[in-house]
Amino acid sequence: MDDTLSLCVQTPSPPARVQPATSMSLLEASPGMRDAEGAFPFSEPIPVRVHTLEGAGGVSLRVYDAGDLYGPPILFVHGFSQCYLSWRRQLHSALGLGFRLVAVDLRGHGHSGKPHGAYGDGRLWADDLHAVITALELERPLLVAWSYGGMVVSDYLRHYGQEHLAGVNFVSSMVKCGSEEAFSLLSSELRSLIPGLFSEQDEDASRDTLERFVSLLHHRPVSPETQRLVLTYNELAPAHVREALCARIADNDDVLSRLTLPVLVSHGLEDRVVLPASGHHIASVVPGALVSLYPNAGHSPFWEDARRFNRELAAFAARCW
Repeated sequence: MDDTLSLCVQTPSPPARVQPATSMSLLEASPGMRDAEGAFPFSEPIPVRVHTLEGAGGVSLRVYDAGDLYGPPILFVHGFSQCYLSWRRQLHSALGLGFRLVAVDLRGHGHSGKPHGAYGDGRLWADDLHAVITALELERPLLVAWSYGGMVVSDYLRHYGQEHLAGVNFVSSMVKCGSEEAFSLLSSELRSLIPGLFSEQDEDASRDTLERFVSLLHHRPVSPETQRLVLTYNELAPAHVREALCARIADNDDVLSRLTLPVLVSHGLEDRVVLPASGHHIASVVPGALVSLYPNAGHSPFWEDARRFNRELAAFAARCW
């Protein structure tokens, strides 16, 4: 039986080669600036260590590393068509005073490599996360998995187990795809966009579809600046990557049912991408999972209610270590 996390909770493979990034793009160049809604609490820039490392099959992975270098590590795993910038309200928050905050651009996304034909095998995703954990020497990290990130973290759990993790926070997550049941856990609005998200022929139609997808990520209105930024980094994921992600067939209930580590399920009740039913499903499968529901948030509760999310993440982390 799952518990509910209330608002008032208190707060051995060889390592992969890591190279500091020699340059940063426009999307990487403002680590300490306040966002358009003024949510960053610190007036001074927060340094972000940027690494480039080798993932499965030699794919280049860009990794961002902030906060207390010697604190307990939290590894953030973004969703479909996103990048590390999804987590900027966590990377530039008080969480960094006590935790090491690491966010990866998944293969095919952000500034990581985008090869063809390298997305259908769950082992690749698992090996990528393993490469990040070993290369940065993250000891028993807490994984935070948003949306499609739930699939990636489930891949890791399937192939590497839970022994070297402190816990998992599934955030508006999906943990199965390619089946009738999996599609039933996605909103009709998202399903209506699926063919257009794969189009490489008509750039205008593809951009229009992507704009509609981005509009589904938040329940509360966001500034035009935020909307443009989110659209810009969504466009970094090519159509062939988005299509390959949606073509996967996987069901991770067997993996989740065997978990004994702490698990928190966070989900916005106004989610127009992955329905809250997916969060309830995860909680029903994972023994002893905690549940935190956000009544006035959509697919991105860590953005829309960042203060609550960060507070609850810190409280959950205290249960994990």
